[in-house]
Amino acid sequence: MRLLTLAAGIFLAAIPAAEVVAAQADAVSPAGHHAGPADGHQHHSGQAHHPNHGAGAAQPYAGLTSREIKALSNEDIDGLRNGSGMGMALAAELNGYPGPRHVLDFADTLALTELQHDQVARAFEDMKAKAQPLGEAVIMAERELDSLFASGTATQDLVFAGTAKVSKLQGELRATHLSYHLRMVEILTSKQIEEYNRLRGYGGK
Repeated sequence: MRLLTLAAGIFLAAIPAAEVVAAQADAVSPAGHHAGPADGHQHHSGQAHHPNHGAGAAQPYAGLTSREIKALSNEDIDGLRNGSGMGMALAAELNGYPGPRHVLDFADTLALTELQHDQVARAFEDMKAKAQPLGEAVIMAERELDSLFASGTATQDLVFAGTAKVSKLQGELRATHLSYHLRMVEILTSKQIEEYNRLRGYGGK
């Protein structure tokens, strides 16, 4: 009789242990996919399968550490030195105010008169004469800001002063480009502006 009682106790004690094991298995695989020892495969998410997934998104500036001025690419520096628009006049360009450089490019198609051509060419040269020194000033200001961090001497006051200087120069440069788009509206006819927009792909037939 004592043997039967002991055996029953062992059996009853084994039930909770089995339930604990099952609960642990469910905790490992909440979706109900149990990786049993029969197949030997572990089920991982796609991210776990690819430990380098998204590495490019996490390192967008990895190739920029060799820049002389970290905030400016070589193309940026060239554009600033050449007086290029660099997208600074899009508020005008995309709202029907042509740029002098592209007006000259389309001079024949727009049928510019001799007077118009001279006016646009003069405006373009004036724009470059003003934009280039401002571009150089932006480059210098960015270099000064960069050097604060490169030398480890950056402080709140110096950074605020440096960024304010860069912003002021960038604002002056942008205003310069925009002002010459305004000038084109004074020189061109409405039909020429319409044709310019069509040639530039901004609508029209």
